[in-house]
Amino acid sequence: MRCLTLCGVYHFKARNIDLRGHTLKILLTNDDGIHASGLWAAARSLSAVGEVAVVAPDREQSGVGASMTLHAPLFAHQVPAEQYLLQHAPGDDTPPRSADAVREPSGNADLDLPNPITAWAVQGTPADSCILALEQLVNPKPDLVVSGINRGSNMGWDVIVSGTVGAAIQGFVRGYPTIAISVGSVQSPRYGLAAQVVAALARRLADAPEVSPPYFLNVNVPNEPAEKIAGVRITRLGGRAYGESVRTEESFGHRRYWISRNRPILAGGDGTDISAHKENHITITPMGMAFSTTDERINLVQGLVDGAGILPTPAPAADAAAV
Repeated sequence: MRCLTLCGVYHFKARNIDLRGHTLKILLTNDDGIHASGLWAAARSLSAVGEVAVVAPDREQSGVGASMTLHAPLFAHQVPAEQYLLQHAPGDDTPPRSADAVREPSGNADLDLPNPITAWAVQGTPADSCILALEQLVNPKPDLVVSGINRGSNMGWDVIVSGTVGAAIQGFVRGYPTIAISVGSVQSPRYGLAAQVVAALARRLADAPEVSPPYFLNVNVPNEPAEKIAGVRITRLGGRAYGESVRTEESFGHRRYWISRNRPILAGGDGTDISAHKENHITITPMGMAFSTTDERINLVQGLVDGAGILPTPAPAADAAAV
């Protein structure tokens, strides 16, 4: 059974990070699974910045949001990072290599990794993977949590259902600087530029003498070569990026339903990630966990509640002087 966290108030202690003379330690997770090319494109790029611990679901987990497994055990096993890099990491936006291309699981000179990469596959959700990594698997603790590179954008209100963002939330609420990063296409995604972007952001963290309080950045990179990128915009979340459709299927006397997020809505507005992304900008949206509201809405709802008669009106107090 999984519980979906949609809203709430989190209280956490910020982790003051001083990285001077210290090798950056990075936790990398995702929702596309341990075999996803975007994950290993990020791992390769981030290894130039610091030591990378990959802890990701053992299978595709897109669209599960921040759900976590509460009523069943979790299982995790180490996987050979070098072999997975050779097999799954794309080169300069080339397709991943086939399994036949993997000859040697370790010590391959072609990898030329500046810093080591370790990897775990978790039989659970993206949030499970991040929690397990931070609470048990990764020691010493990381300085930065990265989730991605996701195959397809995560913008606007759609971040609520995003497993990429759901995993990142678990790092942020524990006080870690956190980056969720996605590339703007499900079909033929180009991971090269996104990998450069996340490495540049991680490197800036390593160069900064102190970072407090922690940040949570949601980054979306257009699925275009670098020369077609208009620039970088700091944005806020837009509205709905995609809507759902339901397809029915008859099979052996049973009706089945398939939910797809395939209806572009792209309700943006000035200053939003959706609008800037459509103009071919890399968008960086500072995120938080204040699922709250405005004073105006509180007053409106107060009027609604006052007129709803939720609790019975207490009877007037009896006159003490009455006989």
